Amino acid sequence: MGLFNSFNISASGMTAERLRTDVIANNIANSETTRTSNGGPYVRQTLVFEEKRDSVFKNVFERAMGDYNGTGVKVDAIIQDTSTPMNLVYDPDHPDADENGYVTYPNVNIVTEMTNLIDATRAYEANVTAFNASKAIASKGLEIADA
Repeated sequence: MGLFNSFNISASGMTAERLRTDVIANNIANSETTRTSNGGPYVRQTLVFEEKRDSVFKNVFERAMGDYNGTGVKVDAIIQDTSTPMNLVYDPDHPDADENGYVTYPNVNIVTEMTNLIDATRAYEANVTAFNASKAIASKGLEIADA
């Protein structure tokens, strides 16, 4: 694996984790939104990560030979979490209450979102550390070449 590959892998990880924090922040901001432009309550969003694949012959050959180190990560999709149930709260005075007095709130759990936010922050920091380590290695290599 070349030195610039490590820069690209770390940078792709930082980009993906930054988008993840943006989606988490959006979930938290809309945790009480009972009516969106679509008419229903806000639905929690999640990301789908995927390996960033290059079609460069060298990478395809290395993958086939089993000597492949990867090229990074990318966000494949931002999807709505339809598996987690929405929260029903009895509040007959709310303008979005149904005929039984229940309001459908988003399926956003603040504790889960904050845990995911900490995880995304730590992953971002790990990518920064890896990037800085690669940068230090490159700098030392240039110092050795100068001597």
